Amino acid sequence: MEILAIIPARGGSKGIKNKNMTDLCGQPLLKYTFDAAKGSRLITRAILSTDSEEYAAYGRENGIEVCMRPAEFAKDLTPMNQVIEYHLKDLKEKGYEPDIFILLQPTSPLRTPEHIDEALQNLIDDSKADATVSVKEMPHECLPMKIMKLDDDGSLSFYQEGGEKYTTRQTLPTLYARNGAAIYALYTKAYFNTKGLYGSRCIPYIMKEEDSVDIDTPFDLFIAECILKKRMG
Repeated sequence: MEILAIIPARGGSKGIKNKNMTDLCGQPLLKYTFDAAKGSRLITRAILSTDSEEYAAYGRENGIEVCMRPAEFAKDLTPMNQVIEYHLKDLKEKGYEPDIFILLQPTSPLRTPEHIDEALQNLIDDSKADATVSVKEMPHECLPMKIMKLDDDGSLSFYQEGGEKYTTRQTLPTLYARNGAAIYALYTKAYFNTKGLYGSRCIPYIMKEEDSVDIDTPFDLFIAECILKKRMG
């Protein structure tokens, strides 16, 4: 089975300047995703999708195939679907069409080869699923029925009607949120049939909170660094 990893790394970044090359425990952020993709047992081909010559050069140094994306697919508001579709169609024209592709965003440095392979194997083993996405359990204080809003008169009220009845954690449902997401994987045919990353039946790949840091701000970077340093001893 052909499984393609797409690593998207656009040159522009607003929250952290040149984020994909920012230092995290002595290595550029990109390196963690490169290593995770190369360490996977199931990924058969990995490409770096970028508009940056700097990122491209670093990808080649690390043994990652580089596919430069046109400027029209590297704007601030360019949907990821357009980037994926561009590369899949370009590769198909060159004679390559993967059975499954997996999107590995560099902002999830704590995602490991083991996470990747578990998620992919879950997808392959479930005959009714055509997609999987990584999620984490939401903290109870962040659930919709616990969220409050500030009204015009300065008072607090529950954002969701009836929120006041949830007075104990035991009465709250277990809900999940995408953790970045660290992993999106789906069958290529399902992607083109549905035009989305969730296919027609998407199963969860549940990750721990400590593996789910998504780098968007300097504080996220600080948290990831603390976790990595603890793991390194």
